[in-house]
Amino acid sequence: MQHMKTFLILIFSFFSLVLKAQDEVFLFSYFVDNGQDGLHLAYSNDGMKWTALNDGKSYLAPTVGKDKLMRDPFILQGKDGLFHMVWTTGWWDRQIGYASSPDLIHWSEQMGIPVMDREPTARNSWAPEMVYDPANKNYIIFWATTIPGRHSDVASSEQEKGLNHRMYSTKTADFKSFSPIELFYNPDFSTIDATILPKNNKFYMFLKNENPNPPEKNIRITVSDQASGPYPLKVSAPITGKYWAEGPTVLEVGEEVYVYFDKYMNHQYGAVRSKNMTDWEDVSDQVSFPEGVRHGTAFKVSKAIFDALKKPE
Repeated sequence: MQHMKTFLILIFSFFSLVLKAQDEVFLFSYFVDNGQDGLHLAYSNDGMKWTALNDGKSYLAPTVGKDKLMRDPFILQGKDGLFHMVWTTGWWDRQIGYASSPDLIHWSEQMGIPVMDREPTARNSWAPEMVYDPANKNYIIFWATTIPGRHSDVASSEQEKGLNHRMYSTKTADFKSFSPIELFYNPDFSTIDATILPKNNKFYMFLKNENPNPPEKNIRITVSDQASGPYPLKVSAPITGKYWAEGPTVLEVGEEVYVYFDKYMNHQYGAVRSKNMTDWEDVSDQVSFPEGVRHGTAFKVSKAIFDALKKPE
């Protein structure tokens, strides 16, 4: 009898997982060109083939920042059920953009969060992302900034002279009030484009080594027991190949973890995947994305959200 009970529990759990998978769709938020026309979305059922929604047209036009751009749109569904989005508003802004939505169609008024306003020499605020911190029940927003003279020098290239990025952060529980800015990650190399995956009670941070001379331009990993860190300064070997990669985003698809990234010199998207977070298989030649996709976010939504997205107002 006990064996039968155990068997039935396993069967029930299996079908529950199958039904849950059938009720979820993978989405990818991204920008095209320079980000001037705003938020684009694509979808996938398997994490490999991605198709543009809305005939490839934007869902939301940017309204904040000097340049009014919407680059690097990162979307996270919060504990409140809302989709919270942050983005890069311009190449040389000391702020980031923020808006929220219940359905990815109707958006709140956009606002600029002046994250680096107390650092008058800060040159930029690039590629903001978020992670929910269960220990402190708040959200950590983090981004890359160069503050001249603040960190150990790296050898520059002529194109990137003076850019030496580190990751900064602020915390919020309600997206209305924000904690003072902190230095979030300070390795001995210039770094941008961090993203964090919570998995197995650990927090995996994927980030780009941005050192220009000699060029690295690859994706590395560091792991912490807490969302807020500290994240070890010793990072993994590159998980990407002998091409330049940036803008990593992470998605769990069944037993595998996919890391998608912008192969920006090749004007195409690539991916690696792993079942153990250690051994990575390059599947760049197997994935397909809409033409022109730039630095985006992969995430899961309910089928109801997806069905509504197919018929935007």
